[in-house]
Amino acid sequence: MNPFKSRSEKVKSPFAEFIRNAKVDEKKRVYTAVLVEASKRQNEIMVVA
Repeated sequence: MNPFKSRSEKVKSPFAEFIRNAKVDEKKRVYTAVLVEASKRQNEIMVVA
C-alpha cells in the first residue's frame, strides 16, 4: 500500500466539498467560528469541573 498514492474515489460529504471548493476567506471565517464555539464549550466544562 502506497501512502502517497491519492484515492481514486473522492469522499462526497458537505464537509469534503467545503474543504475542496471554499475560498480561503470562507474557510477562515468558518474555522474562526468553530474555534470560538469550541473555546466557549471548553471554558464551560472547566468552570463545572
